[in-house]
Amino acid sequence: MSILINQNTRILVQGITGKEGSFWTQHMMDLGTRVVAGSTPGKEGQVCCGAPVYHSVRRALQEHPADASMVFVPPRFVMDAVMESLENGIKLIVTLADGIPLHDQARIRSAALANQATVIGGNTSGIISPGQAMMGSLPYWIERVYKPGRVGIMTRSGSLTNEVTSMVVSAGFGVSSLIGVGGDPVPGTRFAELLPLFEQDAQTDAVVIIGELGGTMEEEVAEALNAKRFTKPLVAFLSGRTAPAGTRMGHAGAIISGNKGTVDYKTKALEEAGALVARRPRETGTLLKEALSGGNLRG
Repeated sequence: MSILINQNTRILVQGITGKEGSFWTQHMMDLGTRVVAGSTPGKEGQVCCGAPVYHSVRRALQEHPADASMVFVPPRFVMDAVMESLENGIKLIVTLADGIPLHDQARIRSAALANQATVIGGNTSGIISPGQAMMGSLPYWIERVYKPGRVGIMTRSGSLTNEVTSMVVSAGFGVSSLIGVGGDPVPGTRFAELLPLFEQDAQTDAVVIIGELGGTMEEEVAEALNAKRFTKPLVAFLSGRTAPAGTRMGHAGAIISGNKGTVDYKTKALEEAGALVARRPRETGTLLKEALSGGNLRG
């Protein structure tokens, strides 16, 4: 099983005819993703990667019902693209763009919540249910790393995701679903909001979060554990542990406010809530084995 997407999810690609859109759409389809149509203003009547192209989301949905939208547009156009999908009833939207204006990010999140929809990103590489479907720009060699299994993964990081996931797989586990929530200060969806989906998934036995200094998403996970909103084993790896005090990190989501947001503060909160926290990526698989000892994890 998986959360958010599977082999039956019907996906519309906004910006499908652009260089990035066409390249990654083909990759998504090569991995089994069911892309039913695309949209690019002024391009209706074209065919891209075997999918028909329409002027708008509304026009595409008239001919091809879809469950999710994959957005490949520049940052300044993301809000309009997301709103177009929401207004036409799409309940899952993934947007990759880095550098979406902060005010636009806030409006996107507010609109998604109001429409009971899920927006993943921006500043993410996407989501994948290995062996079933992928939405995003995860590289072509991901099949060597992302083996199907029963461990859910959520990540704020781009560069560390493949490394930590490879440690999970090397330890003998596989991935049920991986969700890249993104590294921007106002992501469409936060870690704690996805935990109930993993909790309800009978084929996810544990969750790994790949976090980092800044923000409060990891502390919110600790709160969810304390409140018993998530009861399965949870292992975390947090990057930025060795960053000198006062260092400004690489993206806008890595902002520290007082003591909150530091890796030490996050680690303390998670461990007190019952999570296991890896100090190095290679420890993640070992801690999963420890957390699941005596359990029935398969693959």
